[in-house]
Amino acid sequence: QMQLVESGGGLVQAGGSLRLSCAASGRTASGRALSEHPMGWFRQAPGKEREVVAGIDRLGETTYYADSVKRRFDLSRDNVKNTLSLQMNNLKPDDTAVYYCARGIQSNRGRPSHINDFESWGQGTQVTVSS
Repeated sequence: QMQLVESGGGLVQAGGSLRLSCAASGRTASGRALSEHPMGWFRQAPGKEREVVAGIDRLGETTYYADSVKRRFDLSRDNVKNTLSLQMNNLKPDDTAVYYCARGIQSNRGRPSHINDFESWGQGTQVTVSS
């Protein structure tokens, strides 16, 4: 079974930057590789609903960003290395949450933008932004 492992979270001051990485190993139960799935990141803060912050299509050609992170976050993928990266700049205290790397539903051709567009995710990595 494919596993997604996030890294790169931590504590940062407001205005700072972090780069989250997601490494995929193995294949899905259907035998598919990571490159056959759209991918993305969503986050969840205490007491709040999950929010999709960024999504990318299978080829890395189109991306989605939540309004709250546009022009601050940059999502990319490397289908050779089976990795997904989220560069987060100008971080704000409201960005504090657990961030999850997520695999999109294979049949979707676009970039995921809703939590229902994902079928599996990792354990998450904590991002804390102090004011």
